[in-house]
Amino acid sequence: MHSDAWLRRLARITGALFLLTILAGIFAQVFVSERLITGDAATTAANLLAHKGLYQAGYAVYLIEMVSQVAATALFFYLLEPVNRPVALISAFVSLAGCAIKTVARIFFIAPLLILSRPQDLAGMSQPQLQSLSYVFLEINDKGAEIALVFFGFHALLNGYLVLRSTFLPRFLGVLGMLGSIGWLTFLYPPLGHRVFLIVVLIALIGSLAMIFWLLVKGIDAQRWKERATH
Repeated sequence: MHSDAWLRRLARITGALFLLTILAGIFAQVFVSERLITGDAATTAANLLAHKGLYQAGYAVYLIEMVSQVAATALFFYLLEPVNRPVALISAFVSLAGCAIKTVARIFFIAPLLILSRPQDLAGMSQPQLQSLSYVFLEINDKGAEIALVFFGFHALLNGYLVLRSTFLPRFLGVLGMLGSIGWLTFLYPPLGHRVFLIVVLIALIGSLAMIFWLLVKGIDAQRWKERATH
């Protein structure tokens, strides 16, 4: 059986990975995507070509976000497995499916830069057509991310339930996680998800930061975790 110190260290690593996931997502979305991608195809194309380095950095950070989330999902599965293994397994696979969808969507994020930087490869298309095609790819990237949010919503719902039942993590963290999951599930109907997006992000962020703080500072109740693991 693992020592108390090892379990608390594992909880802190999980919290750190969750924090890295959030910070990477915020950087790539706020400081790259929202800065360079506008509501106009021609302006967006000009921005991407003028800030290639920043755009490529945003793409790299998006991938770091996904790697961090995959690792956090695996570790959180290990921590929550003693509560209910089948539910924890389903939750982990749902999260990994969301990560796969979002990672594939990022291909459409980087594709416009490739198209706009090498127009000779599509010599039969005019500049406005290349710009429009690039913008369609960016919209596909966004739609892929929206689909992933639904998977993350179900993952958060299941994880919230497991935390609520765990005894080795505070019940209020489970409640906050389940409330946040309801917000992400609004993207089952995207118009509703966009309409309440800021509220959804705020609620989810509060729950996520509370969990991260607890994992980093408090860890888990190792004794109770061991009791659940031996049953």
